[in-house]
Amino acid sequence: MIAPAIKKMIIPLVLAGLLLSGLLATAGLGLHWYFTGRKPTQPIAYSHNLHLETVGLECDHCHQYADRSPRAGIPPADVCMECHDSTAVDKPGIKMLKSFWEKKEPVPWLKVHIQPGHVYFTHKRHIKAGVECAYCHGQVKAMAAARKTRSLEMGWCVTCHREKNAATDCLICHK
Repeated sequence: MIAPAIKKMIIPLVLAGLLLSGLLATAGLGLHWYFTGRKPTQPIAYSHNLHLETVGLECDHCHQYADRSPRAGIPPADVCMECHDSTAVDKPGIKMLKSFWEKKEPVPWLKVHIQPGHVYFTHKRHIKAGVECAYCHGQVKAMAAARKTRSLEMGWCVTCHREKNAATDCLICHK
């Protein structure tokens, strides 16, 4: 039989444990969303939704190297100026873009997806395997600003590789 003094302590201890578990879960979810949902503030507001859905551009119009190199590439101002030498030229963002272009300086875009230095990832292989951009990057066509929608952490990638019967040897991704 449990002593009355211990019996009185069990309920508060259980409640404290539940509260602590809830706080830890909330903190974990907050960190998860901070890292996976992160949306850096870009130097120029760029709407993927406008350019992909309304204008009708494809991902590879701007990310020209995705199908033939390890990196998709961030577009140079020249690519943007193909249209913006005469389109929306009065908008502040386009004026800023034109300023970078005239000075022959790259727009200092901030990366949304950053892999650790020990990870070797190549867009080329994934595109050749038929993986759609949206599988990893989410529905970018619907986004005003690009943001992370997947963790792109090792476990996520390995799960995908297993589902698609792709190689899971460590040296495929770790050099």
